[in-house]
Amino acid sequence: MRHFGHISPTAREGLFHREPSAFTADSPARMLSVALGATLYSPATRPSLADDVLKQAARGVVSMVLCLEDSIDDAEVTDAEANLIRQFAALAARDTAPGPAVRSPGEATGAAEATGADVPLLFIRVREPAQITDLVRRLGDSVRMLSGFVLPKFTEERGRHFLEALAEAETACGRRLFAMPVLESPELLHLETRGEILQGIARSVDKYRDRVLALRLGVTDFCSAYGLRRAPDMTAYDVHIVASVIADVVNVLGRADGTGFTITGPVWEYFRRQERMFKPQLRRSPFMEGRAEELRTALIEHDMDGLLREIELDRANGLLGKTCIHPSHVAPVHALSVVSHEEFTDAQDILSPERGGGGVLRSAYTNKMNEVKPHRAWAERTLQRAEVFGVAREEVGFVDLLAAGLTN
Repeated sequence: MRHFGHISPTAREGLFHREPSAFTADSPARMLSVALGATLYSPATRPSLADDVLKQAARGVVSMVLCLEDSIDDAEVTDAEANLIRQFAALAARDTAPGPAVRSPGEATGAAEATGADVPLLFIRVREPAQITDLVRRLGDSVRMLSGFVLPKFTEERGRHFLEALAEAETACGRRLFAMPVLESPELLHLETRGEILQGIARSVDKYRDRVLALRLGVTDFCSAYGLRRAPDMTAYDVHIVASVIADVVNVLGRADGTGFTITGPVWEYFRRQERMFKPQLRRSPFMEGRAEELRTALIEHDMDGLLREIELDRANGLLGKTCIHPSHVAPVHALSVVSHEEFTDAQDILSPERGGGGVLRSAYTNKMNEVKPHRAWAERTLQRAEVFGVAREEVGFVDLLAAGLTN
């Protein structure tokens, strides 16, 4: 799979100075943690889940979480687990079949099943540690379609049991399985316990470093602890109590000195049917003929301004990728994850071998100072992002990339 792999090679060539690299579920963890992108959540109760997974893959989704926790009712857990087993079997059958089609048990064949799209990285969000070993056992051979588990309300004590269960399940199935802990407990939010909880989480994830792919932020739970909910024109960073937690999490767990982890951006709760509204307009629009600003205005008017600002603030604050609960959020996240030609040029200059001794140089775009030693970690992270999201051509901007992301 690859980002923007759902668009034609000709279209990619026109957009990218350097195209996104291909990767698989067996690629190095460092690459996969950056490549997660917009991780789309779906309730595990959906009867057409296998078909939904393929449909979203055909639209550019490369990572999904199938949720057994907050997105379903407590009384639905048993049936949702059984549904997951059936849907993974359907995906596994598609993966080995001579043709591209896959059918969920009892479901009619859908148009998306014939796309031949790669199955995204799939994670199951569980409630309790025992579910990890039980589900891996019940999945049987179809466990090969699974990349790992999302671990809710993660603290040192609670997380230890989850990570031990993950290690046991990994041994039992003989397959690498990743963990994505969710940092969302009230103890992490409360000032008097935050430091201790963060240090405990750091100890826990460091012990299992090879299995922890990324850390996710449960900002909705943070807001819930104080009866808050941000409006669609506000980002998580406008809610100061939430912004302070994000800052502390990055401070302790997101360092660029080799001890840190990929930390993903919080969920954006608001959506409309933007995807349908924008597709005809984007398809008709000749971007190189002065329509970009008009389309940008249209995006803002349709309640995407808050999402776009939050994605940019995520990256400015050290977060990468984003939790998504609606397909219309995927294309903006991926479009804003592509490395610009200017960023790429700066990063290459900073990391140039002849600059190994440090120093200061004027950027190739002649609009900023690049200081080699202080900007080195930024440049390294930028090139990691460039590897999986690609580098845009000099004249290509966000609107062009968004339009391409919505072509299917």
